Amino acid sequence: MGLMSSIIYEIASADKRTRSQGVLCSLRGSPGLVQLRKPCRGRGRSSGPSRGQGSSRHSRVKQSLLVSCDAAPGLSSELKLAVPWGHIAAKAWGSLQGPPVLCLHGWLDNANSFDRLIPLLPSDFHYVAMDFGGHGLSSHYSPGLPYYHQNFVSEIQRVVAALKWTRFSLMGHSFGGTVGGMFSRTFPEMVDKLILLDSMPFFLDSNEMESILTYKRRAIENTLQVEASQKPSSVVSPQEMLQGFLKNNSHVGEECGEILLQRGTTQVATGLVLNRDRRISWVKHSFDFISMELFAHSIRRLQAHILLIKARQGYYDVRRENDADKAPLLFMLDTMRATLKERFQFVEVPGNHYAHMSEPHRVASITSSLRSKGRVPARLQLWAQAVEASCSHLSAANKRGSGDGPRWS
Repeated sequence: MGLMSSIIYEIASADKRTRSQGVLCSLRGSPGLVQLRKPCRGRGRSSGPSRGQGSSRHSRVKQSLLVSCDAAPGLSSELKLAVPWGHIAAKAWGSLQGPPVLCLHGWLDNANSFDRLIPLLPSDFHYVAMDFGGHGLSSHYSPGLPYYHQNFVSEIQRVVAALKWTRFSLMGHSFGGTVGGMFSRTFPEMVDKLILLDSMPFFLDSNEMESILTYKRRAIENTLQVEASQKPSSVVSPQEMLQGFLKNNSHVGEECGEILLQRGTTQVATGLVLNRDRRISWVKHSFDFISMELFAHSIRRLQAHILLIKARQGYYDVRRENDADKAPLLFMLDTMRATLKERFQFVEVPGNHYAHMSEPHRVASITSSLRSKGRVPARLQLWAQAVEASCSHLSAANKRGSGDGPRWS
């Protein structure tokens, strides 16, 4: 393609925000875009201390947590995109000539969230999975700059501008799906397809005015408290890191946890530290909740085809205390069906909130159906119809005032 220049340089070892090691190549014609050379198979990250070294009692965990980026099958390159506060890190699969798909991870996760899914998707697409600011290998926001929902939406615009994409698809898990929905509402002409993995395009709150005041206040208080504490990041052993991660993420299995921690941690002399910004805490402190009226208006703004893949044992509300209430989900599904019609598809899959990692083949078989703008294949239609029937029964039960609707199956 003639894009890659001959200028090759090492990442500065003193760059604490980079937390990556390797050889970089700048790309002509893409201001602010830098691409990591594809790592060699069977070898660790180049330059700097090896992440695979350490005491024998932690060797198995270290090898699984700290393997090179080449552990993701078919991975073609690592990217760094310049932004005013540093850089946004990303990883890419597939041909540059293929239809572009931007992949958005969940809250406190990173781009490795898609390592198992993307290799199973159609190979003629170009996939880029980004780390949101303060996550993974991306730079933390500058001191004093809060992590608000709209800031994450603007990160997408910065990434696609650097990649020179004018129309593309979005695939988002959890928080990433909602950020993708907000982007699709703000820039509807740019998004071809929106794939939601156990997510919704917007967060609904019937009491949004009171909630906004509460959440925004807590967000400000939390940010100021973290900044004032200046507490250094905890350093723990790889095994302790993994066990702590799994304890706080009940839907993540050990293998998936290792994949996420591979990109979400940095090795120091005495153990591992988390890469994420400590100012990022509760997801509801950063998100914008909307009313039913604004949800309906936002759905009307969308031009994209939407595929919503709901995990059977997944989450129903970002606020876990509200997770048992299915009424908001039913309202959102009904609104999207009525408004988007043929442009909306809903399919349920077995598994929990991380089904795209733990059950990637199931999710890939459905996601691949969006190669065209047609409907989901007949075999999946039957599945979706069964779920819709369950929704109808549950909706009827809610209207009768009964809380004992049938389980989704």
